[in-house]
Amino acid sequence: MEEGITRIGVSLPKNLLDEFDAIIKIRGYSSRSEAIRDAIRGYIAEYKWLESEKGEVVGVLTVLYDHTIRGVSDALISIQHAFSHVITSDMHLHLSEDQCLEIIVVKGNMEEIKKLVDKIAAIRGVLSHKMITAQKKA
Repeated sequence: MEEGITRIGVSLPKNLLDEFDAIIKIRGYSSRSEAIRDAIRGYIAEYKWLESEKGEVVGVLTVLYDHTIRGVSDALISIQHAFSHVITSDMHLHLSEDQCLEIIVVKGNMEEIKKLVDKIAAIRGVLSHKMITAQKKA
């Protein structure tokens, strides 16, 4: 094994692994490990970019969640009320019997918006989230 490489184990639901394997094949990765390294690099880059944003921003937060998970809807509503000072609007879409998409438009201080994103990301039942921001022009 190459020096500086650490082997880890990851437990995944079969459907998630099947979907990941399909993407690996389409994109032409040589191995799962390379695809996972690429995904982790992307995750780190996105995190660093969000961490570097400062000041007043506008943005959109998308949240995909499983509404059949007990408490997820109530938790999302509660957090949105707590952050109403940075949320300008939101839209709710029913995607399937189990999944919903919340599109939340934000405007305000990036530090507060980061807190909102972190709280939503930590909710059990949130399947994925994505934050896109732009600096407000002075």
